[in-house]
Order: sequence, then structure tokens, then C-alpha cells
Amino acid sequence: MTDRVAPPRWLKPMNKLLMVMLRLGVPISRHEAPVVLTVPGRKSGRPRSTPITPMHVDGKRYVVNGYPGADWVSNVRAADQVTLVQGRRTEHVRMVELAPEEARPILRAFPAAVPTGAQLMKRAGVLTDGTPDELEGLAGRLPVFRIDPIT
Repeated sequence: MTDRVAPPRWLKPMNKLLMVMLRLGVPISRHEAPVVLTVPGRKSGRPRSTPITPMHVDGKRYVVNGYPGADWVSNVRAADQVTLVQGRRTEHVRMVELAPEEARPILRAFPAAVPTGAQLMKRAGVLTDGTPDELEGLAGRLPVFRIDPIT
């Protein structure tokens, strides 16, 4: 796997449609519910939005980057805080990147917690089988963030 994987051409239009549906509060998944992440662009400062799917592990929320080199990851790393929106609910949070050792159990849980995400990663060539072992082996290459509420 390279440091940057080009997402499929259909992903950008699908993400735009998904964000509209999420902002309208349309239920999307029987598993974890996607949200719209909005973060200031690290160069322009303009708000940039993308759908992400947080997952719950031991009472905390996490998000796994599905495409190495994704712009939203660089923007989150540069931002002090981000906004998550689901329907009418808006939440300001901090996203803390995990060290590879901390990320391993989260990556291991990802295929069961977010099966749609694992399937998208397989279709894009990021994963071969989508097994917990394969995901865990990508610790340090696939960024994982913990979502912390701002108090």
C-alpha cells in the first residue's frame, strides 16, 4: 500500500449526496451512523466538509481514515477543533490522533463496527480481505482519531 490511495471516481459525488441526506436527517445505516465533519482548510481556512463514520469502543468515539493521504486528515491535524453535524444536531469536538499502539484495537474493531467502510476500503484497494488482522496491521499507516467533546 502506498502513502496515498486515490479514492474511486464515484466517491466525491456519492459523498455530496450522502452529506445532503445526513443534513436532512435521513437514516443511512443500521450500524454506526455517519456524520458530516467540517474542518477549516489548513491552507485556505475555508470550511471543508466530508462524511465520516464514527464508531464506539469502550464508551469512546473513534474515526478511521479510509484513504491514506486524505485531505480531511491533514486539515484535522492542523485544526484545534472541528464540527460534527447529524441532522439538526451540531457538536464541536477535538479529534486526537492515536499512536499506532493505541490505534491497533480500534482498527481491529473497525470491520465489525463499520462494515460499509471496510467494504469501501476493499473496493478502493486499501484492503485486500478486510479482516481485523489486516486492519490492525495498518496501524501507523491508517490514521485513527479519538473524538473528544469540548468541555
